[in-house]
Amino acid sequence: MKSSDVDILIIPGWSGSGPDHWQSRWETRLKTARRVEQADWYKPSRHVWADEIVKAVRSATRPVVLVAHSAGCSAVAFAAEHLHPGEVAGAFLVAPASERAKGAVPGMGPDFIVHRREKLPFPSVLIGSATDPYCTQDEAKALAEAWGSEFVDAGDSGHLNSESGHGPWPDGLLRFAGFLKSLSVVPQTLSQ
Repeated sequence: MKSSDVDILIIPGWSGSGPDHWQSRWETRLKTARRVEQADWYKPSRHVWADEIVKAVRSATRPVVLVAHSAGCSAVAFAAEHLHPGEVAGAFLVAPASERAKGAVPGMGPDFIVHRREKLPFPSVLIGSATDPYCTQDEAKALAEAWGSEFVDAGDSGHLNSESGHGPWPDGLLRFAGFLKSLSVVPQTLSQ
Protein backbone atom coordinates (compact mmCIF):
# COMPACT_ATOMS: atom_id res chain seq x y z
CA MET A 1 0.00 0.00 0.00
CA LYS A 2 1.04 3.59 -0.62
CA SER A 3 -0.17 6.79 1.04
CA SER A 4 -2.37 7.48 -2.00
CA ASP A 5 -4.19 4.16 -1.37
CA VAL A 6 -5.40 5.06 2.13
CA ASP A 7 -7.08 7.75 4.18
CA ILE A 8 -4.50 8.81 6.77
CA LEU A 9 -6.10 10.06 9.97
CA ILE A 10 -3.78 12.16 12.15
CA ILE A 11 -4.55 11.73 15.87
CA PRO A 12 -2.66 14.29 18.00
CA GLY A 13 -2.35 14.07 21.76
CA TRP A 14 -3.00 16.55 24.56
CA SER A 15 -2.87 20.16 23.28
CA GLY A 16 -2.99 19.04 19.63
CA SER A 17 0.07 19.15 17.42
CA GLY A 18 1.43 22.62 16.70
CA PRO A 19 2.46 23.81 13.24
CA ASP A 20 6.08 22.62 13.65
CA HIS A 21 5.12 19.12 14.84
CA TRP A 22 5.78 16.26 12.42
CA GLN A 23 2.06 15.35 12.47
CA SER A 24 1.12 18.81 11.20
CA ARG A 25 3.82 18.64 8.54
CA TRP A 26 2.66 15.19 7.41
CA GLU A 27 -0.92 16.44 7.28
CA THR A 28 0.20 19.14 4.84
CA ARG A 29 2.59 16.93 2.86
CA LEU A 30 0.50 13.76 2.46
CA LYS A 31 -2.46 14.43 0.17
CA THR A 32 -4.74 11.83 1.77
CA ALA A 33 -4.03 12.92 5.36
CA ARG A 34 -6.44 14.82 7.58
CA ARG A 35 -6.54 15.60 11.27
CA VAL A 36 -9.18 14.20 13.58
CA GLU A 37 -10.25 17.33 15.44
CA GLN A 38 -11.27 17.27 19.09
CA ALA A 39 -13.62 19.77 20.74
CA ASP A 40 -11.07 20.45 23.49
CA TRP A 41 -7.42 19.51 23.04
CA TYR A 42 -6.74 20.37 26.70
CA LYS A 43 -9.43 18.15 28.27
CA PRO A 44 -9.13 14.65 26.85
CA SER A 45 -12.17 12.50 27.51
CA ARG A 46 -12.13 8.79 26.67
CA HIS A 47 -15.57 8.67 25.08
CA VAL A 48 -15.48 12.06 23.35
CA TRP A 49 -12.06 11.52 21.76
CA ALA A 50 -12.82 7.90 20.81
CA ASP A 51 -16.16 8.93 19.25
CA GLU A 52 -14.44 11.52 17.04
CA ILE A 53 -11.99 8.89 15.79
CA VAL A 54 -14.79 6.41 15.07
CA LYS A 55 -16.75 9.09 13.16
CA ALA A 56 -13.67 9.98 11.10
CA VAL A 57 -12.99 6.31 10.31
CA ARG A 58 -16.56 5.76 9.19
CA SER A 59 -16.54 8.82 6.94
CA ALA A 60 -13.39 7.64 5.11
CA THR A 61 -13.61 6.60 1.47
CA ARG A 62 -10.46 4.44 1.38
CA PRO A 63 -8.86 2.02 3.85
CA VAL A 64 -7.86 3.93 6.98
CA VAL A 65 -4.44 4.20 8.59
CA LEU A 66 -4.29 5.98 11.95
CA VAL A 67 -1.20 8.05 12.85
CA ALA A 68 -1.23 8.85 16.56
CA HIS A 69 1.15 10.67 18.89
CA SER A 70 1.35 10.72 22.69
CA ALA A 71 -2.12 10.66 24.31
CA GLY A 72 -3.51 10.19 20.80
CA CYS A 73 -2.23 6.59 21.06
CA SER A 74 -4.54 6.08 24.05
CA ALA A 75 -7.42 7.57 22.09
CA VAL A 76 -6.80 5.04 19.29
CA ALA A 77 -6.92 2.17 21.80
CA PHE A 78 -10.18 3.53 23.26
CA ALA A 79 -11.69 3.90 19.78
CA ALA A 80 -10.61 0.37 18.80
CA GLU A 81 -13.26 -1.21 21.02
CA HIS A 82 -15.96 0.54 18.95
CA LEU A 83 -14.56 -0.24 15.50
CA HIS A 84 -15.65 -3.20 13.38
CA PRO A 85 -13.14 -5.62 11.84
CA GLY A 86 -11.85 -4.21 8.57
CA GLU A 87 -12.59 -0.56 9.29
CA VAL A 88 -8.92 0.25 9.98
CA ALA A 89 -6.02 -1.10 7.92
CA GLY A 90 -3.38 -0.21 10.51
CA ALA A 91 -2.11 2.19 13.18
CA PHE A 92 1.23 3.99 13.44
CA LEU A 93 1.60 4.84 17.14
CA VAL A 94 4.37 7.20 18.25
CA ALA A 95 5.60 8.08 21.76
CA PRO A 96 2.57 7.05 23.84
CA ALA A 97 2.01 8.85 27.12
CA SER A 98 2.17 6.71 30.24
CA GLU A 99 -0.61 6.59 32.82
CA ARG A 100 1.78 8.39 35.17
CA ALA A 101 2.27 11.22 32.67
CA LYS A 102 -1.41 11.48 31.75
CA GLY A 103 -2.34 11.61 35.44
CA ALA A 104 -0.09 14.64 35.93
CA VAL A 105 -1.74 16.69 33.15
CA PRO A 106 -4.27 19.33 34.25
CA GLY A 107 -7.64 18.79 32.55
CA MET A 108 -7.03 15.13 31.74
CA GLY A 109 -10.31 13.27 32.14
CA PRO A 110 -10.08 10.55 34.81
CA ASP A 111 -11.54 8.08 32.29
CA PHE A 112 -8.65 8.84 29.92
CA ILE A 113 -5.77 8.13 32.33
CA VAL A 114 -5.89 4.32 32.54
CA HIS A 115 -4.84 2.60 29.32
CA ARG A 116 -7.09 0.13 27.56
CA ARG A 117 -4.83 -2.91 27.36
CA GLU A 118 -6.58 -5.16 24.84
CA LYS A 119 -5.05 -6.23 21.53
CA LEU A 120 -5.89 -3.82 18.73
CA PRO A 121 -8.01 -5.38 15.96
CA PHE A 122 -5.64 -4.15 13.24
CA PRO A 123 -1.88 -4.23 12.57
CA SER A 124 0.11 -1.62 14.42
CA VAL A 125 3.60 -0.43 15.13
CA LEU A 126 4.53 1.47 18.29
CA ILE A 127 7.62 3.68 18.28
CA GLY A 128 9.11 4.48 21.67
CA SER A 129 12.15 6.45 22.75
CA ALA A 130 14.71 5.58 25.42
CA THR A 131 14.63 9.19 26.68
CA ASP A 132 10.93 10.05 26.49
CA PRO A 133 10.05 12.01 29.66
CA TYR A 134 6.39 10.99 29.31
CA CYS A 135 6.85 7.24 28.87
CA THR A 136 9.79 5.03 29.73
CA GLN A 137 10.88 2.52 27.14
CA ASP A 138 9.69 -0.31 29.42
CA GLU A 139 6.26 1.32 29.66
CA ALA A 140 6.15 1.71 25.87
CA LYS A 141 7.17 -1.93 25.36
CA ALA A 142 4.44 -3.07 27.76
CA LEU A 143 1.84 -1.08 25.80
CA ALA A 144 3.13 -2.52 22.51
CA GLU A 145 2.76 -6.01 23.94
CA ALA A 146 -0.75 -5.34 25.27
CA TRP A 147 -1.90 -3.80 21.99
CA GLY A 148 -0.22 -6.46 19.82
CA SER A 149 1.98 -3.80 18.22
CA GLU A 150 5.44 -4.26 16.76
CA PHE A 151 7.78 -2.25 18.99
CA VAL A 152 10.38 0.02 17.35
CA ASP A 153 13.19 1.49 19.46
CA ALA A 154 13.73 5.13 18.47
CA GLY A 155 16.82 5.42 20.65
CA ASP A 156 17.62 8.77 22.31
CA SER A 157 14.77 10.77 20.75
CA GLY A 158 12.89 12.41 23.62
CA HIS A 159 9.12 12.65 23.09
CA LEU A 160 9.47 12.58 19.29
CA ASN A 161 7.95 16.03 18.88
CA SER A 162 9.16 19.42 17.69
CA GLU A 163 10.68 20.19 21.12
CA SER A 164 12.93 17.13 20.78
CA GLY A 165 13.97 18.18 17.26
CA HIS A 166 11.45 16.04 15.39
CA GLY A 167 9.64 18.69 13.39
CA PRO A 168 10.12 17.28 9.89
CA TRP A 169 11.12 13.78 11.16
CA PRO A 170 12.19 12.29 7.81
CA ASP A 171 13.20 8.99 9.47
CA GLY A 172 9.65 8.67 10.76
CA LEU A 173 8.22 9.27 7.30
CA LEU A 174 10.46 6.51 5.91
CA ARG A 175 9.36 4.19 8.72
CA PHE A 176 5.71 5.08 7.97
CA ALA A 177 6.20 4.28 4.26
CA GLY A 178 7.63 0.90 5.26
CA PHE A 179 4.66 0.28 7.54
CA LEU A 180 2.25 1.08 4.70
CA LYS A 181 4.07 -1.41 2.45
CA SER A 182 3.66 -4.08 5.14
CA LEU A 183 -0.12 -3.72 4.99
CA SER A 184 -0.58 -6.24 2.21
CA VAL A 185 -4.21 -7.09 2.86
CA VAL A 186 -6.52 -4.16 2.24
CA PRO A 187 -9.55 -4.55 4.51
CA GLN A 188 -12.92 -3.89 2.96
CA THR A 189 -14.62 -0.87 4.47
CA LEU A 190 -18.04 -1.65 5.80
CA SER A 191 -21.10 0.07 4.42
CA GLN A 192 -22.37 2.69 6.80
